[in-house]
Amino acid sequence: MAKHLESGRVAERLALSYLAARGLRHVASNYRCRYGEIDLIMAERSTLIIVEIRYRRSTRIMDPVASITPAKCRRIARTTQHFVQRHYRWRECPVRFDVIGLTGPLDHARMNWIRGAFTMDNLFDN
Repeated sequence: MAKHLESGRVAERLALSYLAARGLRHVASNYRCRYGEIDLIMAERSTLIIVEIRYRRSTRIMDPVASITPAKCRRIARTTQHFVQRHYRWRECPVRFDVIGLTGPLDHARMNWIRGAFTMDNLFDN
């Protein structure tokens, strides 16, 4: 497996453990459809939480959170709509989009959890 793919999987496992330790419940990982992929799907009470995970060993070039473009947000939102349409339980639940940015070596990475990093409002106006 390519090193960047393995780093991404490790970052996702770290983020999952981090969120679970804070009381979020794991719903799904790496949900894929024709619109894109969602790294983690979690739940907090009745809220569905969509989590995009970004890892950078160094922030010299770009902060991991800053690397999420409006186009990526739209793909995540469309993929979320696909997930909700196929999983009836979540159809009436509020959805929150979070981002976790990890920086530094993975064995002691710094984690930045941004709750409500973006919303579906104005994503599709262009």
